[in-house]
Amino acid sequence: QVHLVESGGGSVQSGGSLRLSCTASGITLRNYCTAWFRRTSGEQRERVAIIGSGSSTEYEDSVQGRFTITLDNADNTLYLQMNSLKPEDTAMYYCAAGPVRFRTDCIFEYEGQGTQVTVSS
Repeated sequence: QVHLVESGGGSVQSGGSLRLSCTASGITLRNYCTAWFRRTSGEQRERVAIIGSGSSTEYEDSVQGRFTITLDNADNTLYLQMNSLKPEDTAMYYCAAGPVRFRTDCIFEYEGQGTQVTVSS
């Protein structure tokens, strides 16, 4: 059975940093496409960052240069380093994993429960 468990969320002031972790069991993350999504209250899910085939990465425009997605193969853990946080980054953040169709076009079959990030101005 596959489990993805996020941690590291919390409340920070604008300009602060957080590092989110996603620990996987029942699945080897390096064999899949992995990503971080976020959802604000009442809005659709937004893909924040992704690691696709060949370790290619992509970022949502609003986080480019501030967020970094990495995968620790030894720990089977996906990370999202978030710097220079803004109030508009406030959301529930989820990690997801699934097979790659092409580069960063992926089918996300597995998803965690999420960790809340709140950024105050």
